[in-house]
Amino acid sequence: MWVTLLTAFGLMLILEGLLPFLAPKAWKDTFRRITELADGQIRFLGLSSIVAGIVLLFILK
Repeated sequence: MWVTLLTAFGLMLILEGLLPFLAPKAWKDTFRRITELADGQIRFLGLSSIVAGIVLLFILK
């Protein structure tokens, strides 16, 4: 189980690093816009991301 968890974590780090590596200006602009959102909007984005991840996991299983 640890190997799978660490593999998933490694893939997440790779995906998270792609945008700042390939398009740093777009990444900074997007990050700046996110910091200007209200806390509730950021929480909704986080919840949406969690739900999308869970749905994807169920589809893949």
